[in-house]
Amino acid sequence: MDDHSGADFSVKPTLVGEKVILRPFLLDEDAETIRTFLRDPEVGRLTGSDSGPSDPEPWDDKAEQSMRGWYGTRNEQPDRLDLAVVDRATGACVGEAVLNRWNSANRNCNFRILLAPSGQNRGLGTEALRLIVGYGFEQLGLHRISLGVFAFNPRARRSYEKAGFVAEGVLRDSLSYGGEWVDEVVMSILASEWQRHRGHPELI
Repeated sequence: MDDHSGADFSVKPTLVGEKVILRPFLLDEDAETIRTFLRDPEVGRLTGSDSGPSDPEPWDDKAEQSMRGWYGTRNEQPDRLDLAVVDRATGACVGEAVLNRWNSANRNCNFRILLAPSGQNRGLGTEALRLIVGYGFEQLGLHRISLGVFAFNPRARRSYEKAGFVAEGVLRDSLSYGGEWVDEVVMSILASEWQRHRGHPELI
C-alpha cells in the first residue's frame, strides 16, 4: 500500500452530495448559524461542551471575537479539516463536519459533526458524515477514523452505525453532566471497511 502519511490537510475541498454541500467556512455568510449552534443548550449537551442545564450566556463582544478568531482561521489549518455543512435546499450553513486530531504516523483522525436545529432530522448529518469520511479515506489516505458519542445520544450513534462506524468500547463515566455521570461509546471505521461499503454497510 502507498504511504499516505503526508496527507495534505491544507487543501480545503468542496464536497457535493444530494442534500448537502461541504465547503470551507465563509464567515460573513455563516456567522449567524455559528452563533446559533454555539448558544444552543442541546448542542452543548450532546457535544459534552456544557456541564449541565443552564441558560445561554449573553452573546457579547468577547464571544463574537472568540467565534470569529476560531472560525476565521479554520481554512488555514494544515493538520485538520473543518468544513461548513450547507443545506442544498436553502443554501444556508446548518453546521460543521470536522476531521481533527490527525496522527500522521498511524494515519488516523477523529471525526465530529455538529448541526444546528435547522439541519436536524432530515438525513443531512448522515450524508455529511459520508462525504467527509469518504474524503478522508479516498483523498487523504487515512487508515482509521474514530469518534466518541455519549450514551444519551442514541440518535447520533444510529447515524454513525448507518454509515459504517463500529462500536469498539465504552469509556465509563466519561462526562459529568447535570450532576450525573455519562458513558462515552468509542466508535471507528477502517479504510478496508469503507472500501467494501462506501458508508452503506446495509448494502453488503
